[in-house]
Amino acid sequence: MTYIVLHNPNCSTSRNGLALLDEKGVSYEVRKYMNAGDALSEDELRDIAKKMGVDSPRAFLRDKDAKKFELPETASDDEVFAAMIDNPRLIQRPIGINGDKATLGRPIDKLLDIV
Repeated sequence: MTYIVLHNPNCSTSRNGLALLDEKGVSYEVRKYMNAGDALSEDELRDIAKKMGVDSPRAFLRDKDAKKFELPETASDDEVFAAMIDNPRLIQRPIGINGDKATLGRPIDKLLDIV
């Protein structure tokens, strides 16, 4: 099983999460989901929510960017998923995925919960 980290190199929390995994000797692959070639599909986003054990993508939505990009608070889950696909900045990071589990690395120590 490969531990995958959804990573944005421009985010200090995401960089700190990778540093923590390195420090603990955790082997992982990085997916720079902000790059067009590594963009997440709706099915992948729905799978992440399922693996996190959450009912809504709002569990890993960046609230401040949602406001910045005028995503209404009343948006349905389908609309939130669509907005995340159109603008991956709306996705919190880092997210760790390991087999059938996923976690939002906020705080970064949570990345170790699924090792």
